[in-house]
Amino acid sequence: MNLDDALPDGSQGRWLPFRNGESGDRVYRREDGLAYAKLVPATRARELAGERDRLAWLRGRDIACPEVVDWLDTGDEACLVMTAIPGIPAVDLSGAELLRAWPSMARSLTAIHRLPADQCPFERGLASMFRRAVDVVSRDAVNPDFLPDDDKDRPAAELLARVEREMPTRLRQEAADRVVCHGDPCLPNFMVDPDSLQCTGLIDLGRLGTADRYADLALMVANAEEGWTTADQADDAFAALFASLNITTPDRDRLAFYLRLDPLTWG
Repeated sequence: MNLDDALPDGSQGRWLPFRNGESGDRVYRREDGLAYAKLVPATRARELAGERDRLAWLRGRDIACPEVVDWLDTGDEACLVMTAIPGIPAVDLSGAELLRAWPSMARSLTAIHRLPADQCPFERGLASMFRRAVDVVSRDAVNPDFLPDDDKDRPAAELLARVEREMPTRLRQEAADRVVCHGDPCLPNFMVDPDSLQCTGLIDLGRLGTADRYADLALMVANAEEGWTTADQADDAFAALFASLNITTPDRDRLAFYLRLDPLTWG
């Protein structure tokens, strides 16, 4: 698909290759820097349409995230054009910078969690995520790069069985603490102003839906661990995140469970 010809907003500047995604998608940035276009093959068009619908639902709900500019589906490829969120990805910050940005990042995620869950038409609850994990494992499609080091040499079926044993307990917890979740709150998906070190918004919301808040918290904590240079930084960040949620005693077993499940859902 030639974006310059296919999309009317190309009149604001040429579309320049930005990066390629892990599932065959391609991302372009408009020359003026104010919009991005994500292109996917037909096999992932439905998934991209889901991201489009989630962004449309978030509009007007006081969440800093991209807005849908255009949508195109040729049958062979689909394209979603979105406004850009200013700043740089939090993954590009130093440990000290990340620690300063962290409270505003926690507030941004908390703002999503505080949306009315009963008004959200999307769900990514534990039952559906487990079904997804069963499918990925059955196709032998688990990406070992996503697994913790201790699990890389263990059979995927064994990892899935370990998760399944905990399902009854985790389902009860989810029922009592279900919120609107981002779905993939890793550092590349938090945009931060490099000068003020304040979070400017969240991107990549294709997995947004109602779920146990710990599904989000586990990913945010684990992904940030590589950014801390000292144990004190990690402890301060952990405390700040849960303080923003008024959680005085974080459930570490629950965090660990979602870190075991999430790598099995990508594939």
